[in-house]
Amino acid sequence: MTFDIKMLKAFYKTYANKIGAARDRLGRPMTLAEKILYAHLHPDSPLADYKRGQDYVFFAPDRVAMQDATAQMALLQFMMCGRKKVAVPSTVHCDHLIQAKVGATADLVRAESENSEVYNFLREVSNKYGLGFWKPGAGIIHQIVLENYAFPGGMMIGTDSHTVNAGGLGMVAIGVGGADAVDVMSGMAWELKMPKLIGVKLTGKLSGWTAPKDVILKVAGILTVKGGTGCIVEYFGEGAEAMSATGKGTICNMGAEIGATTSLFGYDPTMHSYLKATGRADVAKLANSVGMELTGDPAVYRNPERYFDQVIEINLSELEPHINGPFSPDLAWPISKFAAAVREKGYPQKLSVGLIGSCTNSSYEDLDRAASLAQQATEKGLTAKAEFTITPGSELIRFTVERDGLLDKFSNIGGMVLANACGPCIGQWARHGAEKKEKNSIITSFNRNFSKRADGNPNTHSFVASPEIVTAMAIAGDLTFNPLTDTLTNNKGEQVRLDPPHGAELPPNGFGDLSLEDAGYIAPPRFGTKLTVTVNPTSKRLQLLTQFKPTVASELKGMRLLIKAKGKCTTDHISMAGPWLEFRGHLENISNNCLIGAINSFNDEANKVLNFNTNQYMAVPASARAYQAAGVSTIVFGEENYGEGSSREHAAMEPRFLGVKAVIVKSFARIHETNLKKQGMLGLTFANPADYDKVRQDDTIDITGTEEFEAGKNLNVVLHHADGTTEAFEVKHTFNKQQIAWFTAGSALNKIRQDIGLS
Repeated sequence: MTFDIKMLKAFYKTYANKIGAARDRLGRPMTLAEKILYAHLHPDSPLADYKRGQDYVFFAPDRVAMQDATAQMALLQFMMCGRKKVAVPSTVHCDHLIQAKVGATADLVRAESENSEVYNFLREVSNKYGLGFWKPGAGIIHQIVLENYAFPGGMMIGTDSHTVNAGGLGMVAIGVGGADAVDVMSGMAWELKMPKLIGVKLTGKLSGWTAPKDVILKVAGILTVKGGTGCIVEYFGEGAEAMSATGKGTICNMGAEIGATTSLFGYDPTMHSYLKATGRADVAKLANSVGMELTGDPAVYRNPERYFDQVIEINLSELEPHINGPFSPDLAWPISKFAAAVREKGYPQKLSVGLIGSCTNSSYEDLDRAASLAQQATEKGLTAKAEFTITPGSELIRFTVERDGLLDKFSNIGGMVLANACGPCIGQWARHGAEKKEKNSIITSFNRNFSKRADGNPNTHSFVASPEIVTAMAIAGDLTFNPLTDTLTNNKGEQVRLDPPHGAELPPNGFGDLSLEDAGYIAPPRFGTKLTVTVNPTSKRLQLLTQFKPTVASELKGMRLLIKAKGKCTTDHISMAGPWLEFRGHLENISNNCLIGAINSFNDEANKVLNFNTNQYMAVPASARAYQAAGVSTIVFGEENYGEGSSREHAAMEPRFLGVKAVIVKSFARIHETNLKKQGMLGLTFANPADYDKVRQDDTIDITGTEEFEAGKNLNVVLHHADGTTEAFEVKHTFNKQQIAWFTAGSALNKIRQDIGLS
């Protein structure tokens, strides 16, 4: 089934002409990223040579996708904007609220019972406003999008940072906050600073133990977690063309871990084959008709240094399998050096759990290659010495790999199949014994490995690798095992070696036919606008929103420090996931987790700050509420890449709800900075990063200059120390005229309401 075929036909009909006009205007060859961006210019941004990293540009994305945890707040905001129906095709996917505990069937039944209120709300909103709804168990949002909605040359946004997965089918797919989704769903222009471009030239060909995952693990080690900020990463070269479409998706998916706006590959025969295999031969035919414009111009790839802001070259024939971690996805180790690192760094050598699947690595190819190792293990008298779990990415994948016997191969060595959902990857893992906080190691084929992310245990050392390496490690139960060189002792006491994995790019017998099964999709009714959406006013999980009030200049005087965060402060630190997912639709309740994971620079503790109204140490949310009750505004300071990680806008909405007026840091992660602006907050950066050190916990703080708030004009901060001295310094911002209007209105949503005549 092809969704939105009329939209797709209309898109491809005009696409080539738009590219031709853009090429004429620029007067030079174009990268693929540029082609797609220029083909999606909103009428509010006329065709021009926009400067990368400088000019804000309005775009018109083709579609929106939301997962259930972020969709709640996004749709609560959309309900306030005054629209009767979404302006572009949009979908909701129930994948985040299913906790992994005992296995797929029981976990899904429990999730449907525990989350029925939220699922009913999301379905009612979808029915009323015309969104497609994917039920719990249907699969992970990014796999569902790749199988059903992604198309070469398209542009989409999604309320999850790993929306970028769709770059594997040649899309510019960007993770955003819910307020951005509201813009697009309400028919407004969507704004983005014109990204810089990083070109990654792939030569050679993957073979043996090396997999597509190793490409992005290598790139993450090169660029670090913030090296891609403000950039689109475009992969090209013979190595790219030889890689499967789902392998390309894996690389794009984890591009979120380098802070990239998105990543993508050019259209090629592997994408054509994948579209046909997933029942979209008509889309493949449309793409073929403009195929030359669905990749970068040849001159660009011949001389990439002339057209990209940075170029990286990787020879896939020489690339080793990599293992990244712990605690950061950019700590990259070639497998030949990993065992020594484990011993030298004192990482727990015994492997407790190996986990494969997730939105990053759950394709048929991934599971088939991993299953080939499981089959070898059985034949050679081995079983998994570590716990071993498998998370299929979608019902289509699960159905097909079960039909083809892959799940049996995993179970034969002790593997357990989890629900088609995010599960442990996002902290939805009821891991037995995690509460003991024992030091241990796990290895996953997921994307993130921040402290406490998977199981809540700060002493869990989490490593990221390909499904093949994870499977081999789970069989060995030892982090120092190198499957390329080492042997294992089987049940007869013999030394045996695992051969390199192998697997089919696409299922030889085609994907399973779900026509007689429940694929999990529910289309919106034709006359849904007449329906009502019910939210219980006493619910602890859902709460209708009220508008944020604009911040006035007087509220920026005499502010108190809420917290001065030290070191890495991701969205997991600002608004934890795991058990807190329960409250993603209730702003008041979820605000009780605001910044509880951030480390206070004055005492090196989490969730313990000194409140100068009460003269007591308090939890961060409690301190914020105490200041708020006393009519005192608060402010947050932080260090580099503040807000790294998820697109969750709760990390911006919670401090806003609790009275925080500004966040001042050394640098921001892109999505979080935008989310702060959308919620009417001041997201500012130190003009001199050393000024961070001047902030004392007993300060009262002023921000001046908002009365003459202008793009490119710095604001000023005055620190009034308790000893009677003062210090002042400048802070920079990236607000443009439109974003200043959000601040003046109190939020971007307020501005939308004003523009259509609502209060």
